[in-house]
Amino acid sequence: MLLQDKNAIIYGAGGSIGGAVARTFAREGARVFLAGRTAAKLEAVAKEIEAAGGRAHVAVVDALDERSVEEHADTVLAEAGSVDISFNLITRNDVQGTPVVDMSVADYIAPVTTGITTNFITARAAGRRMAEQGSGVILALNSGSAHASPMMGGTCPADAAIDTLIRALAQELGPKGVRALGLWVAGVPETLTPEKLGAVNPAMASPEALRGILDMLDGLRMLPESPRLREVAELAAFLASERAGAVTGTWVNGTAMFTS
Repeated sequence: MLLQDKNAIIYGAGGSIGGAVARTFAREGARVFLAGRTAAKLEAVAKEIEAAGGRAHVAVVDALDERSVEEHADTVLAEAGSVDISFNLITRNDVQGTPVVDMSVADYIAPVTTGITTNFITARAAGRRMAEQGSGVILALNSGSAHASPMMGGTCPADAAIDTLIRALAQELGPKGVRALGLWVAGVPETLTPEKLGAVNPAMASPEALRGILDMLDGLRMLPESPRLREVAELAAFLASERAGAVTGTWVNGTAMFTS
């Protein structure tokens, strides 16, 4: 097993990607600590993990609140003895599909503020404890849009900020045995619904629009089709494992998209 006896905190574990990662980490032997703001969603994931023979713990944690994150990290450390993996997968409230010049300040800065705040708080909490124990892996995820794409709004600066944070953590924590790295993941088919698209761009809230988005994404990939949720979770498990022990300070393209 890739993650045998590792203790992993997964923020946003009640979401599509968070739940898939939690189930995969547990299957690979990790004891997973599911953190998020909606207890019912976390408990549903925990039940699936336990039914499959895994170990899961649920805690309502606001990943934008320093005290909540620090107290939870202390609890995990006290109960499990170490914090081996920290992965932030909470939603950033990105707004897309509108020209930058037509966007409100609130819509543009929302993913930037939310994204960098929560990733900083959770990574700092993990990094402090991992540095003391001399090992650990901090993971992050964004869409890989740091170099800017049209109609992506605040997604691009948010991605750039998180990219930079991870690289800085890798440089500072590497000498203490802690790795920091991320995945560029966007447009995973199982995570997309008309409702979710509508929350990002109201004009896309229809089955027809969803089909168009999925076809477009397939056409952008280096491979014939978009990666599935299972493949993203499997990649995350590998990166968190000792088999990827020399990988840090980088971002792995988990969606096989052309980048320029």
